[in-house]
Amino acid sequence: MTDSRVRSLGNIIADSLEQASGYADRLLKDVPAAAFARLARFQRPESEVVIDSNHPAFIYGHLSLYAPRVLEQIGSSAQPVPASFQTVFSKDAICVDDPTATIYPPMDLVTSYFKSQHQILVNALRQAPDAVFNQPNPAAGRMGELFPTLGSLHTFYCCGHMMMHLGQMSAWRRMQGLGSA
Repeated sequence: MTDSRVRSLGNIIADSLEQASGYADRLLKDVPAAAFARLARFQRPESEVVIDSNHPAFIYGHLSLYAPRVLEQIGSSAQPVPASFQTVFSKDAICVDDPTATIYPPMDLVTSYFKSQHQILVNALRQAPDAVFNQPNPAAGRMGELFPTLGSLHTFYCCGHMMMHLGQMSAWRRMQGLGSA
């Protein structure tokens, strides 16, 4: 007899990633393209205050870099990361205000790549055998210490890391007066 509660590691990670991806979609509701790469701001009686926090372009672009990495590490293929993403969205990049829309790629490019790669990743995770996730994490240093296996690393990338940045998106929405998603 098979216990219906027994799930593969890939399915467990994919379950959370699907929920996070759905939340990511909801957080985009009512976000105008013109505000996508803008830092949050609010008006005080004496001046406008700019909040030094990640904006949607940076959040979705940065998160887009991780789906192809996970896909590669579990032996699946991904669409290449657009060249325009590498420098402005890397883990070492600093999010800046882009009032002229000349620094960051357009909203439709960023969000479509984010959505497509995460859907591909959900499907690939569901197909991956548990043995893949028990492999050692190839990262050196702190990431290798914190997450010794691919399973622990990918759980972080697909769940903790994703939700940390989506929390920034939720805060950005509220600072912009868009409310909860």
